[in-house]
Order: sequence, then C-alpha cells, then structure tokens
Amino acid sequence: MLENNKQTMIAMETGSWSAAPCWVPSLTLQAGGESRRKADIAVGVRMTKARLLRLSVVLVSIFMILLIIVYWDNVGTAHFYLHTSFSRPHSPGAIPGITAGEDWEALPDVDEFLAKLLSSSLKQNSSASQKTEQLLVQSSSKPVVSNLEENVRGYDWSTHNARNSLDQEKLQVERQRTLREFCANSSFAFPTKERSFDDIPNYELNHLIVDDRHGIIYCYVPKVACTNWKRVMIVLSESLLDQGVPYRNPLDIPREHVHNTSTHLTFNKFWRRYGKFSRHLMKIKLKKYTKFLFVRDPFVRLISAFRSKFELENEEFYQRFAIPMLKLYSNHTNLPTSVSEAFRAGLKVSFSDFIQYLLDPRTEKMAPFNEHWRQVYRLCHPCQIDYDFIGKLETLDEDAAYLLQLLKVDRLLQFPPSYRNRTASSWEDDWFAKIPLAWRQQLYKLYEADFVLFGYPKPENLLKD
Repeated sequence: MLENNKQTMIAMETGSWSAAPCWVPSLTLQAGGESRRKADIAVGVRMTKARLLRLSVVLVSIFMILLIIVYWDNVGTAHFYLHTSFSRPHSPGAIPGITAGEDWEALPDVDEFLAKLLSSSLKQNSSASQKTEQLLVQSSSKPVVSNLEENVRGYDWSTHNARNSLDQEKLQVERQRTLREFCANSSFAFPTKERSFDDIPNYELNHLIVDDRHGIIYCYVPKVACTNWKRVMIVLSESLLDQGVPYRNPLDIPREHVHNTSTHLTFNKFWRRYGKFSRHLMKIKLKKYTKFLFVRDPFVRLISAFRSKFELENEEFYQRFAIPMLKLYSNHTNLPTSVSEAFRAGLKVSFSDFIQYLLDPRTEKMAPFNEHWRQVYRLCHPCQIDYDFIGKLETLDEDAAYLLQLLKVDRLLQFPPSYRNRTASSWEDDWFAKIPLAWRQQLYKLYEADFVLFGYPKPENLLKD
C-alpha cells in the first residue's frame, strides 16, 4: 500500500497521472468560492467608498453654497444683519417686535435651515452695525436743489405736529384690518388677487427694496414720497458712497442717484445672486423683516403723475408717452422732435388725453402701465405680502415720524420735508370737471382695488351727474 501511494505521488509530480484523486475537485471548488467572496467584498467596499465620496461631495457643495449665501453680502452693498420684525397682532401700548428665532416653526425645512444660518451671523455683526449706526447721527441741512421738479416746487420746511403714538397705533390697526378683510373677501375680486407669492414673476418684485442692515423692506410707489423714502433707505443700508463715505443726510443724495436701479437691492435681483435659493430667502426676509409702503388717493396720484411728467419738460416721457398721446387723441402730426420745442410751440398733452390713454385697451396690449400710474396692488402685491406698516401721503409727516420711531432709526435721521404745492385732494373736482362722466366711471373701475384695499372713500361726487 505504501508502494502504491508512492507511485501515485510520483505520477502526479511527473504529470503522468491521468485522473485526479477524488478529493482534488472538492478543494478546487472551495478555493474558487472563497476567491469570489473576496472579490465581491472588494467590489462592495469600492462601491461603498464611491457612494461615500459622492455623498461627501454633495454635502460639501451644499455647505459651500450656504456659506456663500450667508457671507456674500459681506463684500456687497448690503449685509445679513437679521434684525427683528413686527409681530402681529400688535399689543396696545407697546412697540411691537419679535426676537430672532421666534415663530420659525411654520417655515419649510430648507427655509428653516437657511434662516438659522442667517441668524447665526447676527451676533457676530451686531456690534459692528451699532458702531456704524452711531456714525450716522447728523442733523439735517437744507440741500442745494438741482432737479427741475425740486427747483420748481421747492421744499416745505415748516414744522408739523405729529399725532401721539396711541393714535398712530390705532390708525395702523385699522388700516391693516381693512386691507386684510378685503384681501380675504371672496366677493371682492380684481386681477392677480388670488395668486400666491410664488406665482409673482421676478420682474414684478422690482419695487421691493431691502435693507439687510436694519431688517427693513420698503415697497416704493411712485408719486407717494418715494424719492425721499428711497433716500432714507440709501442712508440706512449704506448702499451708496460719497467719496468712499456712506451718505448720512438723505437730502445730500442727488436725485439721479436715488432713482438709479443699481443703487438699491431689490427682490428681483435675488435670482442673480442666490439662484434657486432666492425664493426661500425672500420668504425668510418677508417673515422676519419689517415691511412697509406708503399709498395715496388713486385719483390724486394720477393728477400728480400728470403734473410731474407732462406739465414739466421731461424728454423721456415726451418721447415715450406724449408723442403717441398727441397723435392718437389730439390728431397732431409732424410733432417736434424734442420736448423743449414742443413746449415752445404750445404742444402739450392735456389731462383728457392722459385719461383716454389710461382707458384705451390698446395701451396695456403694447406694454404694462408705467410705474407712475400703475396700480399699487400691481406694484406691491398687498394680498400676497403681509405689510407691517401702511403709511399714507395724506398723513405723511405723522406716519413717517412714527415709522422711523418704530424702526428705532429716528436718532439716525429725519424724514426729509415734503414739496411745496403738493397735489391735494381738494383739486380733484377741478381736474376732472372736463372729463366725461363715463370716463370717470371707467377710471374708477380701473383703480377701484386701490381705493378699497387702502380705505379711500369712493369719490361719489365725481361718479354721478
């Protein structure tokens, strides 16, 4: 037997053995299975590492994007100093406010995460903000008037007695209640009322100016003291420099800079800065910042717009609006090429021409109303944005003083004085006397939402014989 085993081993070594013993195939199978298991484990490890690598890249990318969002404005014209907003309803006798981090539960997850990141920068920057604000305290001085309109009309430097804060608080409660009731009233309808904030196109958010330094959002309405409110926003946000130093007195800011769109950070610019996060950031700011607007009797605002743009020489408005109006509604041809020539020839748009232009269905088929006569509900979206403060031009001095007090910036600046010879409500009868009744009624329907939402009485004397 030993001899047989020895011969077998020799045959295996020399390769002359033709059939392997029974235990060799079993060992081979076991070895192959072990190799496959090791290979599978190695593949699994590599796949796991690849997944972890991809996940880490995604997480790092998201983190970097959020860091860019938080700190971008540190090198821009505005800063994410997240100040508090006014809570609602306001408790009587106290200046309303909420602290950072309060009332965040309604935010979606992404919004909440962004909001907390933004809030974290508040503590780091608040001391620097306070130091900067201390430098802004300066007394107002009378400016050198350089603009045509300001030259013609001048400023009213007389003092006005402000209402006491209790009256102002009641007034705000009433104005906000009126607005909310009609926004919620399904029987009162007007275009765009039912759409959500997300449905508003970016280009329609260009009137919402943001001051991140003080947590303020202002929706400007042309012909409602917007020039001076824009000046105030420039001073507060430090968005414009004079020889490297921020403006400290609103009236020192030239009018041409005030209305330059590059001067202000507005909501419609968010997309270029923040991409897909822009709407989330808008909602956070709308929830946390103080939002205000100023409005005016709609018909008086139209008179003011007409006086400003067509009774004074304005080359832009002559070319864009006056020439088409004179051709369509006054049957003029071969009109002068410049506004100065037209005025010397006595060719001016009449108020009747202007009203026809507003009522003409062809007007808005060509382009939306110019901002100076576009309805407030189309400029500021009051049924989609919950405004904390509603000011009125009719009570401008009192409202402005109270608002600056509530914003805690009254020690930094004073609201600039109004123009003399400001268009007054008492002028309506005279201006509309030659306008046919049917036109007046159509015009009221066109601006009815502004009358109703902001509590202006229906001008019955103009709408009846």
